[in-house]
Amino acid sequence: MNKKIKAVLFDLDGTLIDTEKIYRVVWPETVRHFGYEMTLSQVLKLRSLGRPYAPIQFREWYGEDFDYAAAREYRKGLFEEIVRKEGIHTKPGAEEILKYIKENGIMCSTATATDEDRAKRYLESVGLYKYFDKLCCATQVKCGKPAPDLYEFAVSELGMEKDECIAVEDATNGVKSAHDAGLRVIYIPDYHDDEEEVRDLYYRKAAALTDLIQIIEGI
Repeated sequence: MNKKIKAVLFDLDGTLIDTEKIYRVVWPETVRHFGYEMTLSQVLKLRSLGRPYAPIQFREWYGEDFDYAAAREYRKGLFEEIVRKEGIHTKPGAEEILKYIKENGIMCSTATATDEDRAKRYLESVGLYKYFDKLCCATQVKCGKPAPDLYEFAVSELGMEKDECIAVEDATNGVKSAHDAGLRVIYIPDYHDDEEEVRDLYYRKAAALTDLIQIIEGI
């Protein structure tokens, strides 16, 4: 018998905040700055990809001499410049679902590739930080997504059992991470639907964050 859901673990970029569109701009610009080119399919493959996988991926694409650390710092600068000019925006229904979760006594955590300082700052800027019990970030674990470490860490931090939690993700690396951690995954595609890659990994597919209300109440 399924246990009642007591915690929801959210990916951040592309799930709660509309930042994947920024990465689509800054990653190709960054790689171009270092003398290379990046396709859209490569950008999509990077979504939520954590260490040690991201550096390995870049070396596979651009050679062993590619300086991933320098590129990442350059990309972060470009990203922050856009954020300063345009701000951070939420995905539709983000505050509505977080308010529902809070009002129903369900715990809430991030499970994001974004570091803790930036995750907090971004959530505060859009008024969503107050809804979270924990901020769990890939910088707090050995391996980022698609490894299960981050979701296992988040479940532990909340003091929950895996079958008391659901994960909410928008892309392949995150869905794999949550699935391999033993969680039921709600897949809400962002700008690109990875259906063929995640079809056998998610518990439910949804069109919007507000669909989570019915899913949670139906478990």
